[in-house]
Amino acid sequence: MKKYNFNAGPSILPQETVINTIKAIEDFAGTGLSLMEVSHRSKEFDGVMDETVALFKEILDIPAGYSVLFLGGGASLQFCMVPYNLLEKKAAYLNTGTWASKALKEAKLFGEVAEVASSKEANFTYIPKDYIVPADADYFHITTNNTIFGTEIHQDLDSPVTLVADMSSDIFSRPVDVSKYGLIYGGAQKNLAPAGVTFVIVKDELLGKVSRTIPTMLDYRTHIKDGSMFNTPPVVPIYAALQTLKWLKELGGVKEMYKRNKEKATLLYDEIDRNKLFKGTTAIEDRSLMNICFIMNDEYKQLEEDFYKFAVSKGMVGIKGHRSVGGFRASTYNALPKLTVQALVDCMREFEKNN
Repeated sequence: MKKYNFNAGPSILPQETVINTIKAIEDFAGTGLSLMEVSHRSKEFDGVMDETVALFKEILDIPAGYSVLFLGGGASLQFCMVPYNLLEKKAAYLNTGTWASKALKEAKLFGEVAEVASSKEANFTYIPKDYIVPADADYFHITTNNTIFGTEIHQDLDSPVTLVADMSSDIFSRPVDVSKYGLIYGGAQKNLAPAGVTFVIVKDELLGKVSRTIPTMLDYRTHIKDGSMFNTPPVVPIYAALQTLKWLKELGGVKEMYKRNKEKATLLYDEIDRNKLFKGTTAIEDRSLMNICFIMNDEYKQLEEDFYKFAVSKGMVGIKGHRSVGGFRASTYNALPKLTVQALVDCMREFEKNN
């Protein structure tokens, strides 16, 4: 039976990424060695790192004066690395979900943190709009897409202070004006590569301004100086990221991805709104293009488990909603084909017809 992968992360990757990475694991660049056993200092892997950084900058149109890093520790380590490197007196955070809350909690270990707004009282079903960012904050932190709750900030914000963004789950899904950000970071396991590597895009001039001593491994300048090679980098995920970036470029880059992602999301949201059995969970204007959350309408709540079993029987994988929301979640990342979304829509229509 054909499987339709809606996992929230680790999640679907382009077939080209999977196939090319398997080949390199068997024999990397004609070396006769597996990608998993080559030296990260070899000229062959040096070439991989250089090309990955170059494509990252090209596809996102990153201006001069920014560095691209590939680190370990996941986005969760960035929750402390960001304030370690940037927070001198005060930071501002927009609280829009679980991961934003975790980032805010870590920042409080390093100084004063202003929570400028939160949608926690409504179980994070919307993105707050009317708030003031303190002009004396060292930076303003946002989480652009909320995988658990299915909300997304769809535009690059204008911030009076340095803007920092966790883009773990929507990087490369739409055009981004990187010049509006001081730092962008994210785990790769949604739209880029297998779990194990974290990307950081940082404006060089922001660093070295805090008075505290930063441990060597947690100082961005360490990794800039050594080209993400201060310690052994996650070689396989970086190679996989390069394959995804090549795939992205060949298809037309982030503009084409944005077009495709809007088409996929529209297809599924339209069915959620039409189908008598289901309803969305978030404010319409803040609906995520990457993580589409929905539940049964109140009068059909008793059918929730039946629909889940029916969907699984039709090959749907990973559509159970997070326990914080319940119901269902379809993650529609870049590599997910529109035909897969159509298969879920057909499944929903068939279940409606049967009930």
